[in-house]
Amino acid sequence: MTELISVVVPVYNEDEAIGTCLDRLTEAITSPFEILVVFDSPDDTTRAPAEKYALEDPRVVPTLNTYGRGPAHAIRFGIDAARGDVVVVTMADGSDDASQVDQLARLVRRGVVIAVASRYMKGGQQIGAPFLKSLMSRWAGLSLCYLARVGTHDATSSFKAYDRAFVQRVGIESTAGFAIAIELVAKARRHRLPVAEIPSIWLERTTGESNFKVWAWLPIYLHWYRYAFGPRIT
Repeated sequence: MTELISVVVPVYNEDEAIGTCLDRLTEAITSPFEILVVFDSPDDTTRAPAEKYALEDPRVVPTLNTYGRGPAHAIRFGIDAARGDVVVVTMADGSDDASQVDQLARLVRRGVVIAVASRYMKGGQQIGAPFLKSLMSRWAGLSLCYLARVGTHDATSSFKAYDRAFVQRVGIESTAGFAIAIELVAKARRHRLPVAEIPSIWLERTTGESNFKVWAWLPIYLHWYRYAFGPRIT
């Protein structure tokens, strides 16, 4: 596997935001990298601007997800298509701090299987999120940290770096929403593998609309929440 950071950006009609997202990532990351912009259908409005960007910067790879619609399938497809030893998942909406990609990747290369950009540890912050979404996410993150000892205050954060070999070893089962984020943290805990975190400031998106479906995806999140409390897997 190449020593390369593979940045996976799942998108859905992000034509207004994708240019700014790619500018921030390409300007901020100093290590060798590729950016997989993963969309579900050929007519997604993100495709054309992503392909135009890729003509100028071949490190950007517009990628058609063939696993099924939705962010879970797009993220899994992106991780499977990645060439790097470290995979960083981030959103196209500008909520994540692109300048932290290198730092997250370095933690993985130092030996953790997941490095988390944490909103809920000391120094982290979440600005502008809807109240209910923020409350549920914070409660889940802090309870998993202190009760299940998963190694991070923010298991539900989607902005994470993963050791790709670890992901290939444990597999991804989630098929909806962004539950992959909590699934892989839960699996790392059950396998007693190290997880680390850095404080991060998350900002609510300023363009477009969020595709986060709290109630539809809640049962899946609860499944992996409970899973984190299970016995060690050897």
